[in-house]
Amino acid sequence: MSKSFDIPIWKTAPCLQLLLPLVTGIILQWYVQPALQLIILNLVCFTSAYWLFSKLPVAVKFKLHFMQGMYVQLIIISIGMFVTWQKDSRHKNNWYGQYYTNGDYIIASISEPLIEKAKSYKADVFIEQLIRKDSAIKGKGKLLLYFSKDSIPNSLQYGDQILIHKNLQEIKNSGNPGAFNYQRYAAFQQTFHNAYLKPTDWVKLPGKKASQFKQFIYSARAYILSILQKNVGSNKDELGIAEALLIGYTNDLDKDLVQAYSNTGVVHIIAISGMHLGLIYVMLVWLFKRIPGINQSKIVQVILILSCLWLFSLLTGASASVCRAAVMFTFITVGKNIGRNSSIYNSLAASALVMLCYNPYYLWDVGFQLSYLAVVGIVVFQKPIYNWFYIKNKYLDGVWKLAAISLAAQTLTFPICIYYFHQFPNLFLLTNIIAVPLSSVILYATIALIALSHVPYLGFYLGKLVNGLVWLMNQIILKIDDFPYTVWDKIPATIVTTWLLYFVVIGVSCWLLRKSNNWFRFSVFSLLAFAGMHTFNTWQINNQQHLIVYNVPQHRAIDFVKGNNYQFVGDSILLQDGVLQNFHLKPGRIALQLNNRIDSLSMSIGETNFYQFGNKKMLLIDRAISFEKPLNKIEVDYIIISKSPRLYIPQLAEAFNCRQYVFDASNSVWKIDKWQKDCEQLHLQHYSIPMQGAFIAAID
Repeated sequence: MSKSFDIPIWKTAPCLQLLLPLVTGIILQWYVQPALQLIILNLVCFTSAYWLFSKLPVAVKFKLHFMQGMYVQLIIISIGMFVTWQKDSRHKNNWYGQYYTNGDYIIASISEPLIEKAKSYKADVFIEQLIRKDSAIKGKGKLLLYFSKDSIPNSLQYGDQILIHKNLQEIKNSGNPGAFNYQRYAAFQQTFHNAYLKPTDWVKLPGKKASQFKQFIYSARAYILSILQKNVGSNKDELGIAEALLIGYTNDLDKDLVQAYSNTGVVHIIAISGMHLGLIYVMLVWLFKRIPGINQSKIVQVILILSCLWLFSLLTGASASVCRAAVMFTFITVGKNIGRNSSIYNSLAASALVMLCYNPYYLWDVGFQLSYLAVVGIVVFQKPIYNWFYIKNKYLDGVWKLAAISLAAQTLTFPICIYYFHQFPNLFLLTNIIAVPLSSVILYATIALIALSHVPYLGFYLGKLVNGLVWLMNQIILKIDDFPYTVWDKIPATIVTTWLLYFVVIGVSCWLLRKSNNWFRFSVFSLLAFAGMHTFNTWQINNQQHLIVYNVPQHRAIDFVKGNNYQFVGDSILLQDGVLQNFHLKPGRIALQLNNRIDSLSMSIGETNFYQFGNKKMLLIDRAISFEKPLNKIEVDYIIISKSPRLYIPQLAEAFNCRQYVFDASNSVWKIDKWQKDCEQLHLQHYSIPMQGAFIAAID
């Protein structure tokens, strides 16, 4: 019997060999930031070396064949660096940031419909010109604006032009421990500044600057939303899920309901992804094969299927996960109709290549990462998992197939989900078996509603059907969310532990699939390294002692941290489980593993706001104070000023010998500016939390 040999994946997926060096180049460019001249020099040198190598005698090339591949890899790495460099709008000569100064007027056009927030309207705009005195300067770039509710900006629409006179603020991170890196996220969207506009800060200009195609997309979205709002009902729980499920519109979603979907492991249902596009692809293939005339031409079917897929992708906002699915289905559809059934790994790598060449910053997009990891997990593990059991009953077999898909997708996504979201849905298998088929029926029902809404009575009854199905799915999810131990929450994770966890998963998987002792040893070594790193992190946490003054706009929030314990000093609203705590405080407490809030961690001295914590003395000032100059200055390490009290830094300096003044985010900006100027004149150390981010001090 002849021995069979497995063909390596990279042999059947040549695009994978191109993808890896491209990703390497993208990462190098973002973190190292080499100049354009160096990138071009590398590209020219490596290309020349490859050309010279091709001119060598055949015998020499055969002996040094590895160098040919090395030069190709280096060329693609250089291309990845160049693509990333040119995508950064700050490198363009007409970027507004190279010309803008405070006091300039800005002419900008609204680039998408406004989004209503709790206290403002949010809009992305595209800068057209800068006006300085009597001269106009052409400057291009994106800008994020927030209009106050009393600005009445609901009259603004896509394409409208406005004149802005407000100093721009650089987008910065909050600096809170464990917080989302919003500055980097905005930079990947090519947005670097924002501004909050009051009615006197802007005026609408005559004329519009709009793309007809984008106007069509926004009008189509508005039309679809109006049909859903008219027929599905006024209950926001059902309407919000229907809107999110069909076109990814999330403004009407209830936050508690979304959290329930996240806790039960089915949040992907309401976040438009490749699953939705796959369902629509299946529907389109079935539909166009049965329409007379169209079913006779494969070319017409391909054109119509791809047109519908890409139109749906654009309607949903063209997220990274949807674009991945659209590109991949494009390759699959075209390949099938020209008689080329290529490797699924090659199709995946090719779609990633196309997307990263278009926008290299997709590499850091969570949806992009989860989408590819889920698909690879399904491709690799679904069949082996399904083969665990043989089930004769076709209905139970169908349930097991769905369960195998859910398990396979979760295999490669759970480490990165823990890293980003710090939780694991323990009942994901149960909820996916129920919710995925039900959501598929809802998706098809909403599509039928949009297509047939103009038919008398039919639109009404389809709306009732969608409403009832969404209500049923919501009730199931909420009931399961009420089960004990539905979610494993507050799981700490770092980049290192996440990679080690992936090594464990890959090692165990390859050991089970290939029966290789080497992979078993690799998995055991990775598991030991993971356990060692976790033990080291736990030791660090148990010995930590910090003072943290959080950056929470308009609020005071201070944690005295010792080991896993913390004492909170701040506004009572931040003690409640809500948006403020979850967004600003919870990530840091998860990262630092602060599990126990106690009331006696720090020791109060006297009746004033003095605190002794470790070997540090602190004074908290949140109201106007008056005092006489003492004979000897009072020694204090930190003076934390909150709530914009009426005080003067020179007077404080006469009474206290302070190592550092800290101005938290509950103070007004103009007062902080005044206090900083006083500190600079007196050569006093100071720290502005709104400007510099959260203040974190290690305490001995």
